[in-house]
Amino acid sequence: MHIVQNADRCLGFQPPTLLSPLPVWGPNAGPAQPAAGLRAGKVAKAAGAVVKTIFSRDLGEAKRQVRELYHAWYREVPNAVHLYQLDISVKQGRDKVWEMFMKNAHVTDPRVIDILVIKGKMELQETTRVWNQRTHIMRFFHETETPRPKDFLSKFYAGHDP
Repeated sequence: MHIVQNADRCLGFQPPTLLSPLPVWGPNAGPAQPAAGLRAGKVAKAAGAVVKTIFSRDLGEAKRQVRELYHAWYREVPNAVHLYQLDISVKQGRDKVWEMFMKNAHVTDPRVIDILVIKGKMELQETTRVWNQRTHIMRFFHETETPRPKDFLSKFYAGHDP
C-alpha cells in the first residue's frame, strides 16, 4: 500500500481530501461575490454566436455521423429480425428505420443532431446486445397504426363494439 501511494505521488496523482473547502450555503454563507457573476456574463458575451458542439465540428460532420448510424442500423435489421423473432420482414424493418430517420430530417442544429445520434447509438447497442425485449422493438411498429376511434359515432362507423 505504501509503495502504491508513493507511486501515485510520483505520477502527480493527489487523492481528494475530505477536508477540502466546500462552498457554504445558507444564512452563514458570508458576503456575496458579484464579480464571479460579472465575469461569467462577460465570457458569455465574448463567446457570442460561437457555440461548442458535443461531437461534431460542423453540420457536415454531424450529417456524416447520421449517415454512419443509418448504415449501422440498416445492416443490423436482418440480425434483429432473426434474434428477436419479429413478425415482420427485413424490408419492413428497414422501412421503419428509414421512417424513424426521416422523422428528424428537419433538424439542422449540430448539437441537437449530436444528441439524436447519441440516442440512436445507445438504442442500437441495446438492440445488438439483446438488452431490449421483443416488445420494446415492436413498440416502434405500433406507432404507425391508425389510432382506434374514441367517440361513439366514429366507433359506430368503423364497426367497433362500444
